[in-house]
Amino acid sequence: MTKQTKLISALDVPELSTALQLVDRIGPSVEWYKVGKQLFTHYGPEAVHELKARGKRVFLDMKFHDIPNTVAQAIRSSALIGADLINVHASGGPAMLSAAAEAMREAGKTVIAVTVLTSMDQSQLEALGITATPAEQVVRLAGLTQSAGLPGVVCSALELPMLREKFGPDFLTVVPGIRPAGADAGDQKRIMTPAQAAQAGADFIVVGRPILAAPEPSEAAQKILEELKNA
Repeated sequence: MTKQTKLISALDVPELSTALQLVDRIGPSVEWYKVGKQLFTHYGPEAVHELKARGKRVFLDMKFHDIPNTVAQAIRSSALIGADLINVHASGGPAMLSAAAEAMREAGKTVIAVTVLTSMDQSQLEALGITATPAEQVVRLAGLTQSAGLPGVVCSALELPMLREKFGPDFLTVVPGIRPAGADAGDQKRIMTPAQAAQAGADFIVVGRPILAAPEPSEAAQKILEELKNA
């Protein structure tokens, strides 16, 4: 059977009360929610606890990038507060990724690595002294991630076909930068629609503004779920 791409709704809002109102309005159709730096920096573990109390699963999007021991301890702490999916930056290097993998196994949670942010393009990489194309850099970092023992990555949908070809169907992919047809791209550079990402093999897509800014967030989420189902 073809696997079903899952939707993660991103709670990129400044107030926890606003986030929880959105969750309640969307209802049971969406299981996964992303808590990122904006919400977590202000409210901390409470944001995760409130979602878990509602029976939701939480992607804690903190993109840990530090020395290996610090990242490992951050993963253990994230697991203790209830996060189900946790991410680190693949550019932290092999030692950091290996420490993250060890902490993941101890915690019994899922840890993935961010490759190249979807807001970055060739010119942004070149400004950092990276001469590889975004696609080449994604594959390089995904290789480091897999070698370290982590199950998958955060990547643009544009890189999905080559990741599937190189790392196989079981390599987990979480894809931000998703915009339904006609939606504003905002600050995203490498984007796809939900259907395109599903057809390319995404395990999860992360959608923020198209749901959060919709007059009826529940309807917006439902349309995306239908698009994924039909893809």
